[in-house]
Amino acid sequence: MTATERRREAAGRVRAAEDAVARLRAGLAGVGVKLPSLRIDPVSCAGNEPMPLVDLGRCSIETALRLSAQLEAKAAHDS
Repeated sequence: MTATERRREAAGRVRAAEDAVARLRAGLAGVGVKLPSLRIDPVSCAGNEPMPLVDLGRCSIETALRLSAQLEAKAAHDS
């Protein structure tokens, strides 16, 4: 694989991570949950071949409880 191909592949991984963050942010907003620190982990994007990770970050207890309530409601609905 050439250096150009590796750069394109790495850029594709970063774009995929950005898309995942945007989709997760929108999905959470749709159920009234906002994770203020939601982002791509910048350290995981360092180097020649980045492997981006989604950093869900920190949130307040109230946000954690809203998120868990939504997950529990979804699980109950799917059962």
